[in-house]
Amino acid sequence: MNVTFFKQGFFSVLLFCTLGCANKPNKDKNVDEQQISILLDGFNKAAATADYNTYFDFFAEDAIFIGTDATERWTKPAFKAWAKPYFDKKTTWNFTALQRNIYFDSDNNVAWFDELLQTQMKICRGSGVLKKQANQWKIKQYVLSTTVPNKVLDSVIHLKTTIEDLLITTLQKK
Repeated sequence: MNVTFFKQGFFSVLLFCTLGCANKPNKDKNVDEQQISILLDGFNKAAATADYNTYFDFFAEDAIFIGTDATERWTKPAFKAWAKPYFDKKTTWNFTALQRNIYFDSDNNVAWFDELLQTQMKICRGSGVLKKQANQWKIKQYVLSTTVPNKVLDSVIHLKTTIEDLLITTLQKK
């Protein structure tokens, strides 16, 4: 009888831990996913409305922004300096998410995403990494890429060859 009681108790505890532990991360993940979607939508809205302080508050202090040009890799301070004239003139960018995917590490403290964006450049892809800091998500890295339909890729390569061949040569010398 003690063995049966032990087995029942063990399996009850195992079932409780399995269900309880399985539900909490999923619940937290759903909340975090909503928070990140709200953050990314707010990030895009702050840019569209030229709200400089709000836009840059979404970034961690050690964030990196990677733009569409191969030379565009900025620390947060450098990106702020580059973007300030656009925000001051209210000539910023307006991106709207068309599709978004969000993923998490096993602890729900690091997330990464990719999204298709409707922009003045047509469809772009935004992707990045976020980290939860003091229970708040911050962008650690953001990458903006233009998309190129395969049907026109050869002509785009032709257009950028002269410019990027020079950059390739310069980078290979470093």
